Amino acid sequence: MNLKSILIGIAIIILTSFVVIYGIQTFYESPDYNTYCNETTVYKGEINTSSQCESLRGRWVPATTYANGPKPAAVNVEPSGYCDLYYYCNQEFDNVNKIYSRNLFIITTIIGIILLIIGAILFDLEAVGAGIMGGGVVSLIYGSTEYWRYSGNAFRFTISLIGLILVIGFAYWLNKRERRNPIKKIFGLK
Repeated sequence: MNLKSILIGIAIIILTSFVVIYGIQTFYESPDYNTYCNETTVYKGEINTSSQCESLRGRWVPATTYANGPKPAAVNVEPSGYCDLYYYCNQEFDNVNKIYSRNLFIITTIIGIILLIIGAILFDLEAVGAGIMGGGVVSLIYGSTEYWRYSGNAFRFTISLIGLILVIGFAYWLNKRERRNPIKKIFGLK
């Protein structure tokens, strides 16, 4: 492959990735943190007791919890503890974001696999096929990184092993398919 083809392939990888990522963000929006933890709804006054904190939908953190470590920044720290006003809204956001990330992982996995297949089978022009396949790989990486923090080691191992087996199997299948076409070999076509 010459330099022009390599650059075209890289451009196709980047643009295919943009189409996938921004297409998903257009039609399947991610949860907005401010919907769950809005600065304007957080109480700005003094909070000195756990009952006052809980009435404001906060979580009281006793002084013994942070006595040996650094005190949290920008929070009212009293000898008996402090109020974490963002604790519950952070949990709510994290729960919604976990579901979004899982769904994003599923969507990008399907799109990535489809792009790999399309790039390998439908495009005889090497730069285009490789570029589409590269966009599929980037889509898989994008979805995986979004969900990775929520998944456990067993899930990470399983999905990585399945992915590795599928890609190796696909590479063998693609290689056999290309070897079977003697006309392309004779005329030097790719």
